[in-house]
Amino acid sequence: MESAVAPTDAAALEELTIAVGGHHHTALAAGPESGELVLLLHGWPEFAEAWTEQLHALGEAGYRALAVDQRGYAAGARPDGVEHYALDLLVGDVLAFAESQGADRFHLVARDWGGMVAWVFATAHPDRLRSLTVLSTPHPAALRQAAATDDGQFHDLGYIRFFRREEGKAEKYLLRDEAAQLRAVYSRRIPRAIVERTVERLSEPGALTATLNWYRGATNDAFDIPAGRIRVPTLYLWGREDPYLGQSAAELTVHHIDAEYHFQIVEGASQWMAMEAPDEVSALLLDHVQQH
Repeated sequence: MESAVAPTDAAALEELTIAVGGHHHTALAAGPESGELVLLLHGWPEFAEAWTEQLHALGEAGYRALAVDQRGYAAGARPDGVEHYALDLLVGDVLAFAESQGADRFHLVARDWGGMVAWVFATAHPDRLRSLTVLSTPHPAALRQAAATDDGQFHDLGYIRFFRREEGKAEKYLLRDEAAQLRAVYSRRIPRAIVERTVERLSEPGALTATLNWYRGATNDAFDIPAGRIRVPTLYLWGREDPYLGQSAAELTVHHIDAEYHFQIVEGASQWMAMEAPDEVSALLLDHVQQH
């Protein structure tokens, strides 16, 4: 698949800075401040900009849509040391993002590592969520089961074990030859302009290490993530062409949901479906949040 059509201009969105403790997170927002909050969490390696199309769609529908550059991604929220990327801190950030908008309950939307955090948040704080939407990332227990029984899934998670090696190895590999390997992660599936902006930001001193510290500080080689039963209305979207997270884990996710659940396969899309198939993703997302 060639690069997706360039998304709506992110410059048309509100640009915010959210203070969380001593950190300052850059963020993009759309929609009325009085609207129900929809908080969107990006994955690796991307920023809040990845949600541009969904922010516009949600804002136009009357929601207060907010996508935040998370810990390690925002230049003002980039602490040194893997201990600052423990999962409880990442979950705490999510709660702080919502509270910065005055939201007692909200809709949570997330992808990739943001999705892992979202599953844990939904386990720990179901009372704070109106709904949960996760793109790409299966429930962590489903992924562990798939990796234990499916050699292909175990092999496809090899990049996580590589990223967890001592600081510097993965960074050097990804940034060598003018970041050729980092650019290759996107597989020509998202607009080149977004790739170049993302690579530029991740090439800042310490930036790539900070984002890789999610792998080093929030999990182990077995990718243990403490997510339990989900008691929040949940929409899970999985791209048929996802190269890392396979169908077996996606299909096992249903066994960990004790609430209304909808699983949708997005044909022709991979892990970047929010940008590859923005209209389909936005329509599914809007339908889900409007029901709850």
